[in-house]
Amino acid sequence: MPVITCIDDLKRIYKRRVPRMFYDYSESGSWTEKTFRENTSDFDDIYLRQRVAVDMTGRSTATQMIGESVAMPVALAPVGLTGMQHADGEIKAARAAEKFGVPFTLSTMSICSIEDVAKHTTKPFWFQVYTLKDEDFMRRLFERARAARCSAIVLTVDLQIMGQRHKDIKNGLSAPPKLTAKSIANMMTKAQWGIGMLGTKRKFFGNIVGHAAGVKDSSSLSSWTAEAFDPSLSWAQIAKFKEMWGGKFIIKGILDAEDAKMALKVGADAIIVSNHGGRQLDGALSSIRALPSILQAVGDQIEVHIDSGIRSGQDVLKAMAMGAKGTYIGRSFIYGLGAMGEAGVTKSLEVIQKELDTSMALCGRRRIEELDKDILLIPEGFEGRWQI
Repeated sequence: MPVITCIDDLKRIYKRRVPRMFYDYSESGSWTEKTFRENTSDFDDIYLRQRVAVDMTGRSTATQMIGESVAMPVALAPVGLTGMQHADGEIKAARAAEKFGVPFTLSTMSICSIEDVAKHTTKPFWFQVYTLKDEDFMRRLFERARAARCSAIVLTVDLQIMGQRHKDIKNGLSAPPKLTAKSIANMMTKAQWGIGMLGTKRKFFGNIVGHAAGVKDSSSLSSWTAEAFDPSLSWAQIAKFKEMWGGKFIIKGILDAEDAKMALKVGADAIIVSNHGGRQLDGALSSIRALPSILQAVGDQIEVHIDSGIRSGQDVLKAMAMGAKGTYIGRSFIYGLGAMGEAGVTKSLEVIQKELDTSMALCGRRRIEELDKDILLIPEGFEGRWQI
């Protein structure tokens, strides 16, 4: 294994080994990609306070997320097409997360099915669902998640309408991907990736094909995805989905304090402050910049988690010190998966935990529960001063 010191090391290997179409799918935002860029750059604007002559022994990054014990406050976020970044990608990522002791969240738009992941893991994982028009299909998704012993549902609420991602359009990245001579030629240069894909039977959307009405094979998938998402979503429907599931319920895609209050009203167990990794509303605030106002509105009444832009243990530390109760990594584990499969996902988690542990110690803290804003230097006006 090459020497890996940070997530960017994994990203460089990932870029070499994965076809351009799927690299760009991961490394893209919508429209101008302003929000995509600021998700990471805004973390850089927050500084840490170094403290000395503080007892650093007996440190631990362990804590809880929605009542589940975790080795550190980091979950693997739901990422569509993970099984195209590496053969059987969702299974490999789920196994790495389980062994490490952090939650794995399976996307509805995964290549490996719920049943596939459950068969290859021993502990409950989380399952992400979209707000779809087909209520019967939604109900059956919940039933399948229960049968697979999923311990939480993550409902994505910011994807009723798809944000335009220029790179995906140019690459023909759709569901299923539209292969062109250019993309096929590029795939042929990725020998390790190609050998893996030839060796697996899992090449299509395992939760959709054979389960959604009228979707018998990949050829009928594109018409289903074009019509599946429900643009008429309401909070009443979200409450209905929560009742339909009946278990731990997380709402993903909250970026405004008023929406956070509504999530609280429908009884969510947690919310994820998220702008979909900068892939939906370009020009929206970064998640870390939106976090303080949401915490002020609901933070002591519901668990507030955050995703979008986390590339290091220091990013995790900053989010937790600001008041979040959990974080999610998407691209950071995808880089590891595409670079080195399951071992790469494990390495990404090791890198983040080491950075979190070391930085926490140098800030004079030994436990996640001890983190607070006293260890941060936040620029004046970080949340923004907006004209009313």
